Amino acid sequence: MSRYKFKEDEVPYAILEQFGLTQEMIEDLPADVYTDILNGRLSPVLPISVKDKKGRTVSARARFKLVRDADDEADIVFHPRLVHCDLNLYTYEEQEALRSGKAIISHAPAYEDAKCFVQIDSGTNQVIYVPTPVIGKNINHLMDIFELSSGEIQAIQDGDVVCINDEDEEVSIGIDLTEKSGLRLVLGDSQKWHKEKGEPTMSRYSFGIYGCWFMDPEGNLEYVHEQDYTERFWDEMKKAIARNSGLKR
Repeated sequence: MSRYKFKEDEVPYAILEQFGLTQEMIEDLPADVYTDILNGRLSPVLPISVKDKKGRTVSARARFKLVRDADDEADIVFHPRLVHCDLNLYTYEEQEALRSGKAIISHAPAYEDAKCFVQIDSGTNQVIYVPTPVIGKNINHLMDIFELSSGEIQAIQDGDVVCINDEDEEVSIGIDLTEKSGLRLVLGDSQKWHKEKGEPTMSRYSFGIYGCWFMDPEGNLEYVHEQDYTERFWDEMKKAIARNSGLKR
């Protein structure tokens, strides 16, 4: 049995290539990011491109994740980056909380009158909704594991990050609806929790076999094939090799 939800040979690269993401580009993502994708987690926000009806290239940015279709075959779901969030359904106070990154309990169009946890995916500007009983069940599971108090449970439900000590290690817990469980646990304090929120960790230059993913000054990821490296990329590769081999420059 595969240790991941999806096997490497199941990844539907033909679909990804239709959106400008080749197999080489995906396999050149850092190993931990690639592993997350095989486990059904969201990718980083990546550049995608498609052809319109007139043959013109339309560029955008999106996350993607692997899912199973009705025939249990691997498929792709894209989460495109929106220009802005539509928060008109929410009060001013709720909008301020959402823009600060917190999860709130409110309503969502797809669930009629049911209460939901609501949060913004900072990478795509999409508003995410999950019915409160789903996250509540997962919070109760953590309560049993870490013996959380009622006050700590309430703080998590209010969208705060709770720090606890577990066997002499500090653990921070908070709602992150981009996670499979809707919750994220981090070894460290709340500052580290917030720092790691949203995007999978990527270095400014992430060299792979065929090319390099690099982060521009605005924090956007771009891909450059090895044959297109400039002197700057060759210099950064040498530095990366030196760091990995423990050499000092």
